[in-house]
Order: sequence, then C-alpha cells, then structure tokens
Amino acid sequence: MGEARKDAYRLDFDRKVKVEFHGTKVTSDAGLLAYRELDDALELTATVDSQMRDIRTGKNTQHRLTALLRQSIYSRLAGYEDTNDAERLAVDPAMRHVAGGRAVEHSAASTSVMSRFETEILSQPQNIEYLMNLPGRWVDRVHSSKPPKEIILDMDSSVSPTYGNQEGTAYNGYFECTCYHPLFCFNQYGDMEQALLRNGNVHSADDWHSVLKPIIARYRSFDISRFFRGDAAFADPEIYRFLESEGYFYAIRLKANQILYDKVDHLLTRPVGRPPKKPIVLYHSFRYQAASWHIARRVVAKIEWHAGELFPRVGFIVTNLRWKSSNVVKFYNKRGTAEQWIKEGKYALNWTRLSCHDFMDNQVRLQLFALAYNLGNFLRRLALPKSVKTWSLRTLREKLIKIGAKVIRHSRYVVFQMAEVAVPRKLFGEILDRIGQLRTSPELARPG
Repeated sequence: MGEARKDAYRLDFDRKVKVEFHGTKVTSDAGLLAYRELDDALELTATVDSQMRDIRTGKNTQHRLTALLRQSIYSRLAGYEDTNDAERLAVDPAMRHVAGGRAVEHSAASTSVMSRFETEILSQPQNIEYLMNLPGRWVDRVHSSKPPKEIILDMDSSVSPTYGNQEGTAYNGYFECTCYHPLFCFNQYGDMEQALLRNGNVHSADDWHSVLKPIIARYRSFDISRFFRGDAAFADPEIYRFLESEGYFYAIRLKANQILYDKVDHLLTRPVGRPPKKPIVLYHSFRYQAASWHIARRVVAKIEWHAGELFPRVGFIVTNLRWKSSNVVKFYNKRGTAEQWIKEGKYALNWTRLSCHDFMDNQVRLQLFALAYNLGNFLRRLALPKSVKTWSLRTLREKLIKIGAKVIRHSRYVVFQMAEVAVPRKLFGEILDRIGQLRTSPELARPG
C-alpha cells in the first residue's frame, strides 16, 4: 500500500482505489438520529438543565448540561462504554447533532470535559438523586403516551466484576469473583424502572426498599392491577407486608425446608409404571406460616417427575394470588425475562464496565447505562415495525445505529446521506413515522 497524497491512500491491489478520511463529514453512527427523534418526541432530556445543579463557572460552561448528558447516553448506546472515545466523537457529525447546542456548529465535548461532567457534576448529591430517578421519569413519559393496563415489577440482582482496588469492591461467594452487586427492577415491557449499585458482598435483596419504594410511589395513583415477582432472595416477610399494604399481588420463590416438604409428602412417591418422555407435573396449594411471619400465607408447590431421574424436582412459591396453582407457577416463571434483560444490558451496552475508583462515580456510570438501555428499549417497543420487532438491542446497534452516512451542509439544511444496507430507506421511514405518532399524542402535545 502506498500513499498517493497527504490525505489519501492508494491501494496496491487496485491502483484505481483511493482511501480518504473525513471524520467531520462522515459518520458511522447515523442511526442515532432516530433515537434522538424519539427522545424529542417523548421530551426525555428536555428538562435536564432546569433540574440539575451546575457547579461550573467561567469558560467551563461551553456545553449545556443537557448536551453533556445526551453525549454520555448516546455514546453508550452506540457502544462507546466510557469517555475514552469522546475526543473522536466530539467531531462526529451524528454525535454533534444528537447532543445539540454549541456542538452542532462547533464540536461536542472533549474527553476531559466529559470526565469532569461524569465524575464531578453528576456525582453531586442533588444530581445523583435526580439521575437515579430519571429512568422512572422516562418510563412515566412513555406511559403518558401509552397507558399500561397493568404493571408487573421484576426485581433481580446481578454482578459487575471489578479489577484493582476500587471503592466498594468485595469478593462475592455466589458469583465467585471480586465485584459490585447491583440491583435492578424492570417492568413487563423490559423498561428499567430503577437501578442501584451496591458493594460486592451484600445480600441479593439488600437495600431493596431504596429501589422498590420510589417505584411503587410512582404507580400509586394508577387505577390498574399491580404485580411483583422475585426469586428466593426476596422471600422476606418485610417485603410481603409492604407489597400487601400497597395492594400488590406477588409471586416470590420460597426456599425449601422440611416443613414445606412434609406438606407435599403425598406427591413425592414415584409414579408407578414406565415414565413418559414428557415430565409428569403436579401442583399443590396450602397455607403455611413461617416462624418470622405474623400471618399464614398461601404457598404453591410444583412437583416434576422427569424420565431418568430418581427424585422429583420440587419448587415452592409464596403468593397472595387467588389463581389456579398452575397459573401462579406460569406467571412466576415469566420473571426469567428480567434475567434476559440484564444479559442484554451486559452484552449490548456492556454496563458492567464500571472502571472508576470511587464508588459514587461508578454509581453515576451505572445510571447512564440504565438511561441508554431504556432509550434503546423504548425505540424497540414503540417504534419498530412488526418485521423487525424481535431485534435485540445488540442487533439494533449493529444494524440501525451503525449506519454510515456522508454529511452535506447547505445554507438551510444539513443532509445525512445514509447507506442503505441493513436498514433500507423504507424501514427507516416507518420508524420515523411511528415516532411521529407518539409526538402527536394528545398527552404529549406541546403548549402553544
């Protein structure tokens, strides 16, 4: 390969081919414009400047807080996990336009500016509180456009591996690594209601009230049915009492003990005859009161006999649902989708990349990943046509966000000439049309 001129390369395999680089005129992330359109339609980031505290003075205020927050969120959505890529993204035309403000005509924020924004400004007590509640506020904006008929909350913890002497890191015996132990709560649509970063060695349900209580407070005025699901880590009488007082139906896995096994002893005798290929599934419902419970509660047991297994698989669920036992188990099993959403966040956004030393800085980064995840999920469930409705967040990043485009500036317009490969013009147009329908929703109509 030889260099033909200062800003172009000529390739030896075909001397007619030249390679030029135009970073400020070409983008590889033109699909971010669709997400910015959705952001504008739902007014997700519109009020940031009035809600957050700006501690900057003098020349440090070239970019508004809104623009900086957008740059933090959209860069993560596009696969740039931290501020290391901000220097290059600062001149990227797609990033400049989605960030808005001064960035459109000049450049977006540099690495140093973004680092200070995330570690100094967002970590202020008032700002971190606002940031942690922002995923829920975004969900409320979506619900004002498409009110839910019911709400189902799924709570689960996860692992974020750590390296080095990071504040709050600890060895977790369950995950068998040094890590943080974040807690998440999703609704049935896959939207993240709230996230909380915690030390690595805490119990899975530790500080559950910091996550769950604000969410339940938001839905208190909704005239809908409310449900909660959780694994055995959340089998806590304090959680039961709280959910019951708030009018929530719940299904929570219960750890087995000898008393529970005695309740289903009559179903633990192996069925006579050759076992069928399909498992034999039996259900049983009974009242049970543990020593720490102030009242007896309903417990549903599921007993499965599998071919080739000597003993049955037995599971217990504590619930206040009055449904048929099989329906209670079926409802509880759907909480597995929460684990899939956590995996999506890990693989599509890499939200386990929490590499700061200070715990609060990593708390900020987790919240930024949560916002990026929600924006991606909103577009998937609200704006995707039926033909691509099943695309994962990773597929959306690779096919929709990563659209290459040449940018041409006119006196009145800026034109993104987008490549038409994975996402053709018709499909992109359908996405914009669906976003436009959200904008015309009466509840979201702008004043004046």
